[in-house]
Amino acid sequence: MNRPAPLGLAPSFGYGDRLGIATPGHIRAHLQTGGPVRAILAQQSVRELLRTRRSCAEVVKAAQSAVDECGFNQSWGADADHLKEFGDIDAFVAAGYSFFTIDPSDHVVDEADSMDQDRLRQAFAGVRDQVGWIEGFEGLDADLGQGARISIDQESLARCAVKYGRAVNFSLDMARAIDRSCRDASLAYEIEVSVDETTRPTTLAEHWIIASQLLDSGVDLAALAPRYVGGFEKGIDYIGDPGDFERNAAAHARVARELGPYKLSLHSGSDKLSIYPGFARATGGAFHVKTAGTSYLEALRVIAATDAALFGRVIEAARRHFARDRDTYHLSIDLGDAPPPGQVSGAELADAYLDRDAGRQIAHVTFGSILTDPRLGPLVKGQVEAESELYGDYLERHFNRHLAALNP
Repeated sequence: MNRPAPLGLAPSFGYGDRLGIATPGHIRAHLQTGGPVRAILAQQSVRELLRTRRSCAEVVKAAQSAVDECGFNQSWGADADHLKEFGDIDAFVAAGYSFFTIDPSDHVVDEADSMDQDRLRQAFAGVRDQVGWIEGFEGLDADLGQGARISIDQESLARCAVKYGRAVNFSLDMARAIDRSCRDASLAYEIEVSVDETTRPTTLAEHWIIASQLLDSGVDLAALAPRYVGGFEKGIDYIGDPGDFERNAAAHARVARELGPYKLSLHSGSDKLSIYPGFARATGGAFHVKTAGTSYLEALRVIAATDAALFGRVIEAARRHFARDRDTYHLSIDLGDAPPPGQVSGAELADAYLDRDAGRQIAHVTFGSILTDPRLGPLVKGQVEAESELYGDYLERHFNRHLAALNP
């Protein structure tokens, strides 16, 4: 049986499947345009599991069933995404996941970037005894070529210590816990660390310090997700200049090659088609792209095409739940940016919520409220299952565009 396995430095692409029925379509697209890119077919965070009321075992089982039924013979992975709690590790290990994404964002002090000198000194004094390792980076000066240079003085060191010191310690502890659990289960695995959920972009010095400490402490780092320049919001394209992004990613890629090599990850990667070619070039193919809710939006596209009345009910419910469900996402839109169903109908409603930014985001972030609604949830899944061939067609078309952009 072709089970999840580590993918190493091969370029990789993560597919999210919140209904448990999208993997056949993902595989169709992957076989057509994936090229050298490897697939992570099972990917769900603990937050997504809670919102969909699924278990990590159910997620990987659905992907495994599709792999077996489709005769998919490429290596593939399963991502235990955004792990924040030690108590969640063993369940993912028992289910056979191969890729573990550590998310230390709860331990990042984002306001360190804006602290004045007095506050910074006080904050540094408060963490200094916990991050004694950081002083080994003082005075580092490294020329990475092509205009990328790392120079670490006392102030930048203190800011990094305050901002990321506890986050690095947490990541190390999580990596050790994952290693123990996987060794006990004789499970091959790889680790990704995500530091992308910050207000300001990750500096090259911060990247260098974080990755160096992880690697020097024995973590076999497969991928790291920094916070790049520009805007990354759910379900829509990149916000910013693609050229600026490519230059920023290329500089981070030089850090990854110098220290590792390990892959650079792009999170909230759904629909960021304008920067995919540049990301592939910047990383030299050593990349991981993570998508999730975009497959759910394609499921809603199936409903819009086959049951307009049900689609209208879904959008009405999404709008009711949006104010609450948006809290854990960074969005720059408001409910008023998309029309309510009473103002438009039919094709106009589908266009407003599936092909325009504001509507896509409203539909995207409310997936949990829709799928767990006792009336709507079964209707949504049942309709998509009844139209499984159409769903597969939509997914194939949608991800062909993603994968083709990553294989320029």
